[in-house]
Amino acid sequence: MIDKGMPDAAGPAGRPVGRRIVLAMLGLGAAGVAAGPAVRSGLGEVRAALSRVAPAAVPDDRGFRYFSVVGSVPRQDATTYRLTVGGLVDRPATYTLDQLAALPQHTVVHDAVCTDGWQVDDVPFTGVLLRDLLDAAGVRDEGAAVRFTCFDGAYSESLTLDQARRSDVVVALRMFDEPVPHDSGGPVRLFVAPMYFYKSAKWLSGIEVTSQVQQGYWEDYGYPVDGWLPGEEPVGA
Repeated sequence: MIDKGMPDAAGPAGRPVGRRIVLAMLGLGAAGVAAGPAVRSGLGEVRAALSRVAPAAVPDDRGFRYFSVVGSVPRQDATTYRLTVGGLVDRPATYTLDQLAALPQHTVVHDAVCTDGWQVDDVPFTGVLLRDLLDAAGVRDEGAAVRFTCFDGAYSESLTLDQARRSDVVVALRMFDEPVPHDSGGPVRLFVAPMYFYKSAKWLSGIEVTSQVQQGYWEDYGYPVDGWLPGEEPVGA
């Protein structure tokens, strides 16, 4: 587990979490068990608010934690969402959500493992294989890597071209057979199954083919550029 840049008991942008907030979070589980449906609904709203302050501590119903490196992220939907594919390609393209959904869809099932120490087992992500989008764009000979940007305006990630072409790397529109929710990086996010979850960029808005790997957001804080999960690293990598 890598801790640099992700201090304990801190919220977005490193804001400390107060003791009262931590105690409130610890009480949510017990209160939810004892309460009826209406009260549990109210607790869900409290949990959602707390998750913005202490995202790593508050799981959703499936075990995911909300995290953003900015204060808030604008919402996108079928009318506003666009994904651009460009850089060192012959045929740059821009996709709407409906256009992505009309392409062949593939499901990748794998554990989602965060460097914070939590994971959700056997998560099904469904969408377009990244290599299909790259093939459609026509990667030029000098293209060697892929950089990803996000509509939160801050996050970025990257993969080598060989990594990007794997059959377990998908531009996901659905998870658990439902549209990817906003808090999980929707409407479109990257899922790089064999790597730690920080490599799976949320709120994906741009795919750029580059001549070399460019460090992503967390790599600037000391995270490995190749974030392989234990046992997933290819032989010779």
